[in-house]
Amino acid sequence: MESPSRDRILEAAQRVYAEHGFRGATTRRIAEVAGVNEVTLFRIFGGKDALLAEAIRPGAQRREVVALPDEPIDPERELTAWVAANLAFLRERRSIIRKTMSEMEERPQFAACVREGPQYARQALKGYLAALAAGGWLGEDVDARAAIAMLIGVIFSDAMGREMMPDHFPPLSAAPRSYARLFLRAIGLRPRPARVAAKHASSTANGRRPPVRPSNSR
Repeated sequence: MESPSRDRILEAAQRVYAEHGFRGATTRRIAEVAGVNEVTLFRIFGGKDALLAEAIRPGAQRREVVALPDEPIDPERELTAWVAANLAFLRERRSIIRKTMSEMEERPQFAACVREGPQYARQALKGYLAALAAGGWLGEDVDARAAIAMLIGVIFSDAMGREMMPDHFPPLSAAPRSYARLFLRAIGLRPRPARVAAKHASSTANGRRPPVRPSNSR
């Protein structure tokens, strides 16, 4: 279990870095915002580079988000929930993401941290497509790589660019479902297989709706 001091320092580091960048994010300033002394900061993280590398990672203090299920039942609903959760997460972090990208040439060591988020998303979608194929939802001729790249790309573009180019995107409330539908159309989703329909009907009759399970999605 993470210590309260560690959580406060990470949160403070994110805020200070997003506002001031690497040079302006001094350990003294971060410690002041976190309400701790610099000794505590160095004891927990060792130094500024290690602290900021941890702070900008997508998994730092990440809340639970919706994960794609191992056994698809309702792809549109499941994928819409996943897209909505990832859009919300990226929007919360857009300032720190923009700052990190702007400093990438000067701080190439942070590139691996920035890549983590897209890698998590790609693995999640890759596994979900495999589950759809195993369940009989997909044909054999699916360009999974292109479809995944397009979905991840539009999620990132929406999260980073909506405030600057609002007319380029669907209405905020409709965007997750629109993106999910286009993705499912791109992969050629087939009608619900008979065995899945029967299982879904049985669950519904028993008053249980198949859940979209939460996970740490890292």
